[in-house]
Amino acid sequence: MSYNQSALARPSSGKRRLKDLLVQRDNRVCADCNAPDPKWASANIGVFICLKCCGVHRSLGTHISKVLSVTLDEWSDDEIESMIEVGGNASANSIYEAYIPEGISKPRPDASHEQRSKFIRSKYELQEFLKPSLRIASTSKKSSLQVSLSRKIMDSFRSSTSTQKSDGMVEFIGMLKVKVLKGTKLAIRDMLSSDPYVVLTLGQQKAQTTVVKSNLNPVWNEELMLSVPQNCGPIKLQVFDYDTFSADDIMGEAEIDIQPIITSAMAFGDAGMFGNMQIGKWLKSHDNALIEDSTVNIVDGKVKQELSLKLQNVESGELELELEWMPLEQ
Repeated sequence: MSYNQSALARPSSGKRRLKDLLVQRDNRVCADCNAPDPKWASANIGVFICLKCCGVHRSLGTHISKVLSVTLDEWSDDEIESMIEVGGNASANSIYEAYIPEGISKPRPDASHEQRSKFIRSKYELQEFLKPSLRIASTSKKSSLQVSLSRKIMDSFRSSTSTQKSDGMVEFIGMLKVKVLKGTKLAIRDMLSSDPYVVLTLGQQKAQTTVVKSNLNPVWNEELMLSVPQNCGPIKLQVFDYDTFSADDIMGEAEIDIQPIITSAMAFGDAGMFGNMQIGKWLKSHDNALIEDSTVNIVDGKVKQELSLKLQNVESGELELELEWMPLEQ
């Protein structure tokens, strides 16, 4: 192939990769309003958007959102790589829409320009829905704030990609669905209350719930998924108070020993072959956070375990969770 032929092949190859990304399920609707078949993208944010939302993105300025047509505009290699690194709408929204407050909802495809504009500015310009770990102290220059945010988010995606690559060397034995049910008598970290959320850590993986505003007895009923490698340790659980202008305060922690549910599930194999029964137990002791013994049971063909935990290193607070073991073939 000649030099000219090679030069022509590269952009078409890049464009093809971009279109391959566009046809993924989560990218078939607009990241901001769920309108079908988006044909525009914000290259620096990493989302696919519809024509109506595209107009709002353009009004934000290119220092916040650089809008390009997927089919009509020329894309640089760096712009395409950035989109692919982010992975599309679901990955980006897991950060930019991590904490949408109660009472605020995404605009619908038929939303007015005012509704659309208010949500998009809150999401990207004001950064009101970001994960607490990605909040950045404000600066006098919005452009430098957005640059810092973009770098931090891209570092987050790169770290995630790197972890996934290294996890390719790890043999996973199953998945664990952790349903965070509710908290009781949690500690006060603001004037009169707290804005709690829960973070679970297993090895290099982290998963976290949404924030419940001003509530010491929050109800989440939220399911979090963790891949379980061989020879894994306990799940580290932490509860934090979300703060807008300062670092989040710790509201207690606990460790969850997942070996009882793993060994019980492995011993019985296909749980669907058995009726409802107890198959294991994690015993309360002075060196764990259990309020009472926690049994492992087969319930309707699934291996489950209910936990009541007293949070450690804090003045008060309890948490209720439910674990469900999911074999890889499931």
